Amino acid sequence: MDLSIKSEENLAFMLEGIKEKMQVINAGMIQPESFDLSSYEDIHEIYVMVNKKDSLSVAEMQALLAELGKMRVS
Repeated sequence: MDLSIKSEENLAFMLEGIKEKMQVINAGMIQPESFDLSSYEDIHEIYVMVNKKDSLSVAEMQALLAELGKMRVS
């Protein structure tokens, strides 16, 4: 999958990957349809960062979830 291409499919793929890696309990807060392609680059940065780390601290997860919350459009 070429994540350099902005698409709804790639956005959904990255958000699902972020949810899995962070083991988000309330998965409803990260629904692909709640995000717009205008946030694609920011979500891609989060996706890359989350996948580079073996684990995330609670503070890191909270900060990332807060950022994703700010990007939601609905």
